[in-house]
Amino acid sequence: MPQPQQANVRNRLLRAMAPEDFARLQPHLETMAVQMREPMIAPDRPVEELFFVESGIVSITTGHDESRIEVGMVGREGLVGAAPVLLHADRTPHLHFVQVSGEVLSIGREPFCDAVEASAALRRLLLRYVHTVMIQAAQTAHAHAALGLEGRLARWLLMCHDRVDGDELTLTHEFLSMMLGVQRAGVTLTLQNLEGAGRIRAKRRRIEVLDREKLRALTNGSYGVPEAEYARLIEGR
Repeated sequence: MPQPQQANVRNRLLRAMAPEDFARLQPHLETMAVQMREPMIAPDRPVEELFFVESGIVSITTGHDESRIEVGMVGREGLVGAAPVLLHADRTPHLHFVQVSGEVLSIGREPFCDAVEASAALRRLLLRYVHTVMIQAAQTAHAHAALGLEGRLARWLLMCHDRVDGDELTLTHEFLSMMLGVQRAGVTLTLQNLEGAGRIRAKRRRIEVLDREKLRALTNGSYGVPEAEYARLIEGR
């Protein structure tokens, strides 16, 4: 399989790298298709492989199967496994698994760390990315504490919408309830309310975003902070 070229990758973090830093990683990047619910990083085990997301979404969750709650998500803006490796923590207690099927570029821990050690600019860029991930987790905690289910769901849909092509999200009510830590019936009722207000259109296993501004109005400022920080620190906007 041909090696990915920087001009053709979809991952925004890879595209933001200096050409010489991308070249350090390029020989070690391997394209992989990933499927919904596929585990990417297991909790409490050494992280041996990292993943630049090209398409799809990876969820970061805390807790066990019966009480799992999402604390972060990674799409084509990011790198799965960045924090434990870059911060020399070796592993994470959180499960990382595929929320929306797609494609990733995988790289082994050793060549990744070699590239980071060889370039201060690359290390600085990736640590800035970890900073945005930490802000996303903090905003998620704020949303869970300060918002009702409608606001939390609106924020979550906006974040997913940012990470896919088009306006349709492939999601079940069961999955949404697990990610938000609420009962399925509450999710169903809230989706009906959002649809009635013209914010979304709910279909079987799919949700179509109709009006982002109406959704954002429900989030009370909890959406947009990590996104703006990413644009400032990673893309210089």
